[in-house]
Amino acid sequence: MTVNRIALVDVNNFYVSCERVFDPKLEGRPVVVLSNNDGCVVARSAEAKALGIATGAPWFQLQAQAKAWGLVARSSNYELYGDLSAKVMEVVGRFGTWQEVYSIDESFIGLMGDSAQLHATGAEVRAAVMRHVGVPVCVGVAATKTLAKFANRIAKQNPALAGVCALDAMPEGHVARIQERVPASGLWGVGGKTSSKLKMMGIESIADLKAADPAMIRKKFSVVLQRTVMELNGTECIPHTEEHVDKQQIMFSRSFSTPVTTVAGMEEVMAIYAQRGAARLNQEGLRASTMTVTAGTSRFAGGEGSFPAVTSRFMTPTQDPIVLIRAAVAAIGQSAVPGAAYLRAGVMFNGLEPASGTGMLDVFGPAAEQADVGDVLGEVRNKFGSMAIGIGVGGLAQAPAWSMKREHSSPRYTTEWKELPVVRA
Repeated sequence: MTVNRIALVDVNNFYVSCERVFDPKLEGRPVVVLSNNDGCVVARSAEAKALGIATGAPWFQLQAQAKAWGLVARSSNYELYGDLSAKVMEVVGRFGTWQEVYSIDESFIGLMGDSAQLHATGAEVRAAVMRHVGVPVCVGVAATKTLAKFANRIAKQNPALAGVCALDAMPEGHVARIQERVPASGLWGVGGKTSSKLKMMGIESIADLKAADPAMIRKKFSVVLQRTVMELNGTECIPHTEEHVDKQQIMFSRSFSTPVTTVAGMEEVMAIYAQRGAARLNQEGLRASTMTVTAGTSRFAGGEGSFPAVTSRFMTPTQDPIVLIRAAVAAIGQSAVPGAAYLRAGVMFNGLEPASGTGMLDVFGPAAEQADVGDVLGEVRNKFGSMAIGIGVGGLAQAPAWSMKREHSSPRYTTEWKELPVVRA
């Protein structure tokens, strides 16, 4: 019988898988991807997990044993990960009656068919992503988003399923037995505190939660957990959208490799960060009504250099990098404390609206601010790479001394002309 179902497609160990696409020598080796400034582990391969390496483990503690373990570390290569994510989502979207990109490595899609067809389509999705992008995915197919997440978990943890689990195609009673063994904390959206409270009520497994009274769950917890119970019983309660959820905020925030101690240095930081934030606005087709500038010292520095967030409001929503740079530099120049050792900074944009709208004409704004500077810069970067052009210090080819440390970074194989992979035949 043909039915409508939801599939969750999730890339396995996404950051590590991206690193392996262009460096096959990493296959089968323990690999970790590090956080900003190569501080701690944020992603692990299955081999690294087998060594007992935990997420959040400081790299300096692992470095001494890395050679003996054969452990490979990579700095976070966000440009590569973002580009490969977009490619994965484009391939996955070809198979769905609708698509909702849930995160950088997860996407829900709508499927139709009988149990055999649903399983076959899941296998096709997995093969297509591997063929066209080169990263492994697992596919979970079920009647609701909650069950699709659960099915994806089954696919990941059972190698015999070859990365695909369609609940409709599983033997009768098999899913129920799995739900009896898996704790409720293994469900999407059930955190540790909620799980502990459920245990006090005698609800320990997913099967226990499925059998609970939805009205009682809503009274004791929330409507969100009530929806989880209903979804476990096959009632679709979490809506989907074929469009991306409207963004409420865009942020560009980084830590420095070395402290910045001068106001002039912080103005340079903000000129670059505001420009990169403007590039994200342009890429997303958005403009902002407000921009908030933040900066911080070490948490051990006491009140020295404390920097209250400064928000700039624009009469006309904008994505113009010149306007944003001027506002960010002015904010940091007024508030930064000379001599304070700043270790991080960021810009945050709120009050977002589509840039395609007509908007209100600012007849008093300077001519330079009326020009489509962001569009021009975006077109050049799309053609020649993200570092091809910039404004002021943001256009310099050599990165400042305070730039984020990335000593183990792989090339940006797909977004920078100078770093394209070379094939020798």
